[in-house]
Amino acid sequence: MSHMMQPQIVLLREGTDTSQGKGQLISNINACQAVADSIRSTLGPRGMDKLVFDGHAVTISNDGATIMKLLDVAHPAAKMLVDVSMSQDAEVGDGTTSVVLLASEFLKQAKPFIEDGVHPQIIVRAYRRAALKAVARIKEMAIGVDTSDPDGSRKMLERCAATALNSKLISQQQDFFAPMVVKCVLSLDPNDMDIVGMVGVKKVPGGSVTDSFLVDGVGFKKTFSYAGFEQQTKNFENPKVLLLNIELELKSEKENAEIRITDPTQYQSIVDAEWNIIYEKLAKIVESGANIVLSKLPIGDLATQYFADRGLFCAGRVEDGDLQRTAKAVGATIQTTVNNMGEDVLGTCGRFEEQQVGDERFNLFTQCPNARTSTIFLRGGAEQFI
Repeated sequence: MSHMMQPQIVLLREGTDTSQGKGQLISNINACQAVADSIRSTLGPRGMDKLVFDGHAVTISNDGATIMKLLDVAHPAAKMLVDVSMSQDAEVGDGTTSVVLLASEFLKQAKPFIEDGVHPQIIVRAYRRAALKAVARIKEMAIGVDTSDPDGSRKMLERCAATALNSKLISQQQDFFAPMVVKCVLSLDPNDMDIVGMVGVKKVPGGSVTDSFLVDGVGFKKTFSYAGFEQQTKNFENPKVLLLNIELELKSEKENAEIRITDPTQYQSIVDAEWNIIYEKLAKIVESGANIVLSKLPIGDLATQYFADRGLFCAGRVEDGDLQRTAKAVGATIQTTVNNMGEDVLGTCGRFEEQQVGDERFNLFTQCPNARTSTIFLRGGAEQFI
């Protein structure tokens, strides 16, 4: 029986680049260089800012990682350069542009060898040897930080932060921002350094850049408020803070609920029951001794007025991230029921106030005893700039 040729099965989409070997390597290198060229001119003290429109928002930046994130790179090899800048940002937080340009330059230097037919493994082996030499040389040049001298190590950190700000839009104000950044990061828990979760950044357009400030604790925008809100106390010294994940609102019963009554007077008792439930909740909250009540869910007009009459401050619909940060800053635990609320679930801070920042009003918790979180308020001429 003759071996017939198997028909070739095409698994790839039409138009797929199936070139292999030298041609593919050269095309990969060219793609990476195209990406590097797009951010090359942002480097250095005279680096230029790039304006990137991603279909929704306009971003003006000269931070390598930010631009790389916004570039919609389709080429798989060039995508690796984006990953390089991302990991540099996550590990070090600076040098995101330099790392992309260095990677691109290494590829550029390897290109003639590829064209001459040198095997890629030989080139990679040479790079590995060079990397070991470079690391050894860097270790020789490195300067240690003396952690036993807090002032010295803080100044060193400020210098590092100022260096990272050298090429940014706000390089003129680095003496203002560098200490702010260092203070903010040093307030975090040294074990996990959760910058994303524990550092709040609030952007308030308008005003000068130097109007930016750091809150040693939490600040969030005044939430949606009901009647009675303006009568509430907006300033407290050493308040007791209660955090809830409960809705304090009069709700009509579920639409499809059915209650059968034989006597019209019974109807009133059903209505009263709804009111009694919410009044009981509110009374328990006041009894707990809290001065400030924050909830992730809405706090309605009845509750707002009830608290206003008793000198409490409340805010509903607080964003989850802000609530979690407040919990860390004031040392409170978020409650899902109003029963058995002891002293241990309440938190406290040195000062609570409502402050006008630009056109918005913000609630600020400051002088927190165990502040493991900070909030930076950024001011500036326009949204893009901020």
